[in-house]
Amino acid sequence: MSDRHDTGMKTRREVLGDAHVDRAEAAASEFDQPFQDLITQSAWGTVWAGDGISRRERSMLTLALLAATGNFDEIPMHIRATARTGASKRDVLEAFLHVAIYAGVPRANHALKLAKQTYEEMEESQ
Repeated sequence: MSDRHDTGMKTRREVLGDAHVDRAEAAASEFDQPFQDLITQSAWGTVWAGDGISRRERSMLTLALLAATGNFDEIPMHIRATARTGASKRDVLEAFLHVAIYAGVPRANHALKLAKQTYEEMEESQ
């Protein structure tokens, strides 16, 4: 594996947690392994591993972009990651308020619903 892949795997584990990454790795098949390698190297080994902004800021940006583009499936995963990135509930709310103004209230509303559910699940599992 490349250095970028190793860096990506380390970053991915730090942000998402070992349990999540282990599940994703176990579910990978010959068919989708190239995709797993792509996201590990590019998303996690390049973007998330960069030092230009903090992981807290990356969390906020990622959540806002997911909501703004209607990619809701990954919002709970990234809400759970805030426990490791330092993005607070208030930070997430602020990101989704921006989404409401710049991308639409329905998208922000749905993202907030998912965030609220995920935070409740996180609190119940503690």
